[in-house]
Amino acid sequence: MSRGATAPEDVPWGLRIEVGRPSRTVRHVLLGADADTARTLVGTVTEPATCVKAFLPPADMEPWFPAGWEPTEPCFLMAVDLRPARVRTPDGYTAAVETADGVARVRVVAAGGELAARGQAGLTDTACVFDQIITEPAHRRRGLGTAVMAALTRAALERGVSEGVLGATVQGRALYEAIGWKALAPLSGFTYRPVTS
Repeated sequence: MSRGATAPEDVPWGLRIEVGRPSRTVRHVLLGADADTARTLVGTVTEPATCVKAFLPPADMEPWFPAGWEPTEPCFLMAVDLRPARVRTPDGYTAAVETADGVARVRVVAAGGELAARGQAGLTDTACVFDQIITEPAHRRRGLGTAVMAALTRAALERGVSEGVLGATVQGRALYEAIGWKALAPLSGFTYRPVTS
């Protein structure tokens, strides 16, 4: 929902999502799939930029993938019971929130008008997925990431959403844990990038 992809398709190993971007065409999410099922899936993939993800450490998944597959950046599945938080931006920054078509978007702009930080969340009836939380390098270490998360939380709570979920990078995990999020599982992936001559 957050990225405008088609709805996930239920498949024997979990979910299949048509992402439709050059860097990531299809995403398979393994939900409780065993090694044989995963290897069978991997053996059928022919489309470059297809990604296979699971809630497992990368070392557990690596034996399933032959040459031509590259690991993605390690991540973590995190969740939190949403609670109201005050949106605080440092002097010289302004935060704006827009909610449309089930997605809340936050932009933090510096005094000169340049984008300093942003994020979005796909909203459902009871949960939301925080996504694309980014602070531009020149504006880091000023609390802008925390401000984006607080603004998205407020927008979700206003819609009656009570639970937040996200996939965090190693670097992002520290920010999210500092504001009360809990890591539930590793979130690892491999992308098919065959060598072409």
